[in-house]
Amino acid sequence: MLSKILIANRGEIALRIIRACRELGIQTVAVYSEADANAPYIKQADEAVCIGPPPPAQSYLNISRIISAAEVTDADAIHPGYGFLAENIEFAKICGECGIKFIGPPVEAMRQLGDKVEARKLAIAADVPVSPGSEGEITDEAEALKLASKIGYPVIIKAAAGGGGRGMRVVHNDMNFRQAFAAAQAEAEVAFGNKSCYLEKFIVDPRHVEVQIMADEHGNALHFYERDCSTQRRHQKMIEESPCPVMDERDRDALCNAALRIIKEADYSNAATVEFLVDKDNNFYFIEVNTRIQVEHPVSELVTGKDLIHWQLRSASGEKFKLSQRDIKHEGCAIECRINAEDPENNFAPSPGKITKFIPPGGPGVRVDTHVHQDYTVPSNYDSMICKLLVHRPTREEAIETMKRALKEFVIEPVKTTIPACYEVLSHNLFVKGQIDTGFIEKNF
Repeated sequence: MLSKILIANRGEIALRIIRACRELGIQTVAVYSEADANAPYIKQADEAVCIGPPPPAQSYLNISRIISAAEVTDADAIHPGYGFLAENIEFAKICGECGIKFIGPPVEAMRQLGDKVEARKLAIAADVPVSPGSEGEITDEAEALKLASKIGYPVIIKAAAGGGGRGMRVVHNDMNFRQAFAAAQAEAEVAFGNKSCYLEKFIVDPRHVEVQIMADEHGNALHFYERDCSTQRRHQKMIEESPCPVMDERDRDALCNAALRIIKEADYSNAATVEFLVDKDNNFYFIEVNTRIQVEHPVSELVTGKDLIHWQLRSASGEKFKLSQRDIKHEGCAIECRINAEDPENNFAPSPGKITKFIPPGGPGVRVDTHVHQDYTVPSNYDSMICKLLVHRPTREEAIETMKRALKEFVIEPVKTTIPACYEVLSHNLFVKGQIDTGFIEKNF
C-alpha cells in the first residue's frame, strides 16, 4: 500500500480522500491556496503546504508548485481528485518522470480516452455502439458541411478535446452550419488550445447514462453499475440517480459490459466513468470516458456498498483485485443532488459569501458530503458546488420522498443555493415518472 499521498485538490473531494487514506493507514498531505488557508479540512491532513494565491493558475493548476510540495513532503503518490489537473496528461506524465505515482490511469490510456476522436475509435474496435459521425478530426469547413449533409441533420459539432458542453453546437440545417462550426472551433481554441472538432448524428431527446468502472493494474476490470445523469442544466449535471429508471436487467447488462470492453481495449487501470447517450428505444451510444473519479461517485457507493476511493488507492498500490463481478450487487435506489452556491432566481448566478447558518439534514438513508460549515466563506475563485446531498432507499419512490424531506431540512444562509431548484425538479410529475431526458430542465423550467 502507498505510504503518503499528496492531494492535489481542495474542498469536498480533498476531505473525502483524506478520510479514505486515514481508514487505510496512509498519511496525507493537503495543498491549499491562500483562499483556503483557514479551511478546517486542511487540519485533517497529516501535513499541509500552501501552494500560492487564490487564482487556480497560480495554485491548484500550477504543476511545478504541486510537484515541489510532493517532493518536499516526500509523498510517494498524488491523488488529483476531480477537476483541476485530474485529466491533465502532462501532469500525469511529469508525476511519473519525478518518481511519484499518479493515482489515475496510465498516460497512454489517458491520452487515447481523453481525445474524443481516439476514444470513438477505441469504442468501435471494442464493438461498442457509436452514433454515425466523422472518422476523425475535421478542421475544413467545406469538408465538415459535406459530411453533415451525408450524416443527416440534426448533427452535433464537438470539440475533439472538449468537455462540459464547451465547443459544442447542435445544427439543424446547412444554413446555420457554417456559423456554428466557426463558433465551435473558436470556443474550443480558447477552452482547450485545440480547435479541432468532429461531427456526430445528434440523438434527439436522449438520456445521459454512465457506467462506473474500476480496474487494477493486472488486467482486471469491474463495473459498479450505471448512473442516470439526464437531469442537467447547460450540460452540467444537477441530479444523478441509480439505477436508470427505464432500464431492465438485459439493457443494464449490455450497457455495463460495453463499458468494460472499452476499458479493457484501452489497457486501463484505476477509476473511470464511461458515458453513453440512450435513445427512446433504449439503444445506447458511446460518448466519452472520464479518466478520473467523478463528482457523483457516491451514488454508486450507496447502491453497491463499496468505497470507490479505497479501490482507487488499492489499484494505485498495485494490488490485484480479489473482488469479482459477482461480489458487486446493486441494492435499492440512490439519488444525489448537487448543492451549489448559485441563485436559481437570477439565472443561477454565482452566490459566494459567508455562510452564517449551516444545518445539514439527517435521518435514515441520508448522506451529506461537504467541507462546508457554519461561518465558512464560499470563495469566488472556484467551482460553486458546496455540498453533495445523497439518499439511499429501497425504492425510487421512497428515495424521492426522502430527498425532498432532506432538502426541506437543509438550511444554508444567507448565500443563495440550488436547494429550491432541486426540490422543484424532484416534485415535477415527469421526474417522478422517470420520463426525463437531457433537455428536461430547459423544456419544463
